[in-house]
Amino acid sequence: MKKENIVVRKWSDRRKGKTDWASVDALTDEDIAKAVANDPDAAPIDIDWSDAVLVMPVRKKAISIRVDEDVLDFFKRGGDGYQGRINAVLRSYVQQMSKPKKRA
Repeated sequence: MKKENIVVRKWSDRRKGKTDWASVDALTDEDIAKAVANDPDAAPIDIDWSDAVLVMPVRKKAISIRVDEDVLDFFKRGGDGYQGRINAVLRSYVQQMSKPKKRA
C-alpha cells in the first residue's frame, strides 16, 4: 500500500457528521411543527403506549460451527446480518420440529 493512500484520524474525529447543530438548537417548537406539517413524508403518529410491555431479547451464545462454503456464501450475499438470518432459519427448523406430530 502506498504511503499517500494512508489516512490517519484521531479517535475524537469519528462520527462527526455534516449537521449544523447550532441551527438545529436555534429552532423553536413552532419552527419544528411547521417543518413537520410541510413534510409530505411525515405521518401523524397517535400511539397509545400505556399498555406497552418491555420484551428483553433472548441472549445469544457465540459458537463456532462448520457449514458448507456455498451455504455461507448464500447468506453472506444478503449483506450484513447474515448470522441473524442463519439463526432465523435454524429457529424456524426448531419450531417446526417441536410441533406435535399429527397422527393419521
